[in-house]
Parts: sequence; C-alpha cells; structure tokens
Amino acid sequence: MKLTSLRIITNNIKQLVHFFEQATTITATWYTDDFAEIVTGNSTLAIGSTRTIGLFGDGIAQPASNRSVIIEFRVENVDEDYERIKEIADDIIQKPTTMPWGNRSLLFRDPDGNLINFFTPVTAEAIRKFS
Repeated sequence: MKLTSLRIITNNIKQLVHFFEQATTITATWYTDDFAEIVTGNSTLAIGSTRTIGLFGDGIAQPASNRSVIIEFRVENVDEDYERIKEIADDIIQKPTTMPWGNRSLLFRDPDGNLINFFTPVTAEAIRKFS
C-alpha cells in the first residue's frame, strides 16, 4: 500500500489553490473548475470544492474544520521558505524551530485554517531518515 494523496475540501477552491501554489512554488494542475492537484516528488495534494463531495455522499466532509491533521512538506531550507511564507500566510503558528526529533519546522495555517508544516531535517539522524 502507498499513500498517494491528501485531499482538502474547501468552499473557496481558487483561493486555496492559489495559496498552495505560492507556498510550494508548484503550479497546480486543474482537472475541472472544482478539482486541482499540486504534485510533489512523491505525493499529491488534491484540492476539491464542496461540489465534489456530493459525488461521494451528502454531508461527509465539512470544509475549514480540520483541527487534527498537519499537512507536512519537507523543504530544502525552512528558514529561506519562512521569508516567503510570512508574506502569504496570515497565521504563523511557529517560526522555524529545531524540534527534538531533528527537524527544523515552520508551522502555519492555510486560508481554511489547516495546519501546514514545512520542515528541513537538520540532525544527522533526521537527515539519514529522509535520505
């Protein structure tokens, strides 16, 4: 089994896709007006409008209500990315900080309130883990 993608459901797909394009510096691929993907090296962040949920069933997802999942992106230099992110994110939760497990992490919220973590492994053990 391989985790392939994570999908965010939103009321404002254009705003959220634009935010993630700016945050990741990756251009999204739009498949319909209601569905886009940002493809990284080994996974995909899918973003769908609330209209896409109706295809699965009514009331199964509530946009802008995540309070338990952190979407994480490994980046080359989290301190450099912080300079860009602080210009686009309204809610920086934690400036770049080295965590006890060896990653330097930047935690912020997207426009829907989802927690996003940009991190760079900095200790030898963390670097080995992601090699």
